[in-house]
Amino acid sequence: MDAIKTIIVPVDLEEHTEKIVEYAAYMAEKLSAEFTIVHVVEPFRAIGDLELGTATVKEYNQRRIKHSEEFLEKLVKEYPSCKNAVVISGDIVEEILDYARKYEASLIIIGTHGTKGIEKLLLGSVAERVLKRAHCPTLIMNPFKQ
Repeated sequence: MDAIKTIIVPVDLEEHTEKIVEYAAYMAEKLSAEFTIVHVVEPFRAIGDLELGTATVKEYNQRRIKHSEEFLEKLVKEYPSCKNAVVISGDIVEEILDYARKYEASLIIIGTHGTKGIEKLLLGSVAERVLKRAHCPTLIMNPFKQ
């Protein structure tokens, strides 16, 4: 078994993000590894030239990406074992898996909301879909039980 050296930590920037990053930093320290925080912005898509208020859809998506980059920049400064933080635009699960493969992740640490019932049935779980398709071990963390 290969040593774990590169950890990918997908986050959604919700209230539990810092708990997940803190846990990833702890694991990285214990494993003498580095970790990268990954946030995927799923673009809002519109038909034709639909506008949201005064901003176009493109501008709206650009603002979401900029906000995400600023948020992650603050997190990186707090954790020395965090090698990088990236914001990617696209399908959430596909982009997480592509990034993990491209950068040869040896572990993915991802949080779960613990959705149940109709919400999980209709939407599925990002963590579950990543777990099922990841090329490397995946640790799913419930930040609400920490």
